[in-house]
Amino acid sequence: MLRTIDLRGRAVEPDDLLAAVPRAAAARDEALATAAAIVADVAARGADALREQASRFDGVDGHEIRVPAAHLDEALASLDAGVRAALEKAIDRVRHASAAQVPAPIVTEVAPGARIEQRWRPVRRVGVYVPGGKAVYPSSVVMNVVPAQVAGVAEVALSSPPQRDHGGRVHPVILAAAKLLGVTEVYAMGGAGAIGAYAHGVGELALAPVDVISGPGNNFVALAKRVVAGMVGTDSEAGATEILVVADESADADLVAADLVSQAEHDEQAAAVLVTASEQLARAVGAAVEVRARATLHADRVAISLAGPQSAIVLVDDIETATAFSNAYAPEHLELHVSDPRPDDFVNAGAVFVGPWTPVSLGDYLAGSNHVLPTGGQARYAAGLSASTFLRPQQVITYDRDALAAVRDEIVTLSSAEVLPAHGEAVTARFDA
Repeated sequence: MLRTIDLRGRAVEPDDLLAAVPRAAAARDEALATAAAIVADVAARGADALREQASRFDGVDGHEIRVPAAHLDEALASLDAGVRAALEKAIDRVRHASAAQVPAPIVTEVAPGARIEQRWRPVRRVGVYVPGGKAVYPSSVVMNVVPAQVAGVAEVALSSPPQRDHGGRVHPVILAAAKLLGVTEVYAMGGAGAIGAYAHGVGELALAPVDVISGPGNNFVALAKRVVAGMVGTDSEAGATEILVVADESADADLVAADLVSQAEHDEQAAAVLVTASEQLARAVGAAVEVRARATLHADRVAISLAGPQSAIVLVDDIETATAFSNAYAPEHLELHVSDPRPDDFVNAGAVFVGPWTPVSLGDYLAGSNHVLPTGGQARYAAGLSASTFLRPQQVITYDRDALAAVRDEIVTLSSAEVLPAHGEAVTARFDA
């Protein structure tokens, strides 16, 4: 079910490792072109395009795109008590962890009378996307909304695909989670179309453009963010999920298999990768994966994910090469099932889960960390969702007369060197009198 990539005995430079990384590149290329067309359609035709897309992709016609308040009230009133308690615990933990991500203002005095204040300001309006195709993700409501609220965002809008099984409404558990967090602006729209609607606005729905779009989704959602980047801010491209497990002979093969299958059930494009120097462990994990994959509820989906080009067992010579491979791959989720984990060595990962008692599933729900993370190798340069996603650093500069006088000559010198004399004159004018 899982193919094997054998890198043992080979000279593996970073470029070689990057080339060996299993990726479904063709699927992402195709998704980018499709996403661009969908976003352009929404920009041109607004609500009409969203309705046609709902009919085409979700099998829903005639639904209310802007969710009435009564739907939110009904959903929360009917929410299972156990689910509500679990969501409230998740909200509390994510709120607690997100609060640590808001920097305090810092004032630097670079010279007497010369002060620079570094402060962080929230964006005004955020559009949150919550997937709803193959599964229901109230946890993603929590992971997106709570950091925005902690950052101080004034307006949070939420969208999720309309559900044919619920009469074209957003899934009631999604609505209940939104209501639980005080979100009242909710839209039944999904996929790349929702991203386009957030970026361009839809007048017919009184949907104003947002400043930042956040939230996970499939490759179409992730790449729609790339299409609108520059028009609005976005979080990282949190597309089809990835798990990479680095394991040695001390690992429990069945636990590794359970974690690989847990992420493969998200989507047929999900990536599940094991990297190990132990051939015995590789065989044991391969066998355990087959057993678990056949027995799980979404066996068909899991089988496609595990057999795809994005999933593999990678054999390497040693832990150093495994570390280098992981850093080249830059996974969304990295699990370390090794006797000496050394998480500081794994510099490229959306989130790192250390040891057998820290599965990715913990981070998906109740670790307190955020589960909206960069995919497709973006963890080399991008961060997961946090309060800082919704904050902008801003510098406030204050100089008095003496402080400006102390650098007057240098400013004039540099402005002359750049042949911009008016820059220097703007300074000397203050002292001419």
